[in-house]
Amino acid sequence: MTPNPRMDPISEARRQWEAHGWSDAAPGMAAVTTIVRVQQILVSRIEETLAPLQLTFPRFEILRLLGFTRRGQLPMGKIGQRLQVHPASVTSAVKRLERDGLITRQPDDTDRRVVIAAITLHGRSILEDATKRINEIFETLELDQEDLDSLVAALGPFRLTAGDHVDHQPQPRVEDTAQRTPPP
Repeated sequence: MTPNPRMDPISEARRQWEAHGWSDAAPGMAAVTTIVRVQQILVSRIEETLAPLQLTFPRFEILRLLGFTRRGQLPMGKIGQRLQVHPASVTSAVKRLERDGLITRQPDDTDRRVVIAAITLHGRSILEDATKRINEIFETLELDQEDLDSLVAALGPFRLTAGDHVDHQPQPRVEDTAQRTPPP
């Protein structure tokens, strides 16, 4: 049997949920399934964009985080905290970045138990190209600015429930703040 390309599988799943007496859960199932599907689509786009640079999104995130710091380095534990990932995942990604010459690891001078990850010059070079490519995805999402801000706000309660710190107001865009005049 050939799948119907005009049938929305998530709408059909919702219809089935309702038909089986789970109407109260059907909207939540549809929302979760939609979020998971959109996540799959976005990760696929990102991975495809970064593949020519031999990066994955998690490795890009580590490079970008290090690139944002003044000294281009952070303790491994801080990387995990800021990216909200398990320490083992950070270690695995950092090992690959180190293997590829994009970062180095060394013990902290003041506490030898702490390992510092630092971006290399080669890592900065790759990072700039990767950031340009990723920004093209971020700038061409299928939602406008207002919808994106609403989406972030709508998903905030889920992050709060999981223990994340969540800012309740969207951050002003740089061009918006530049056009405002300071108060007298």
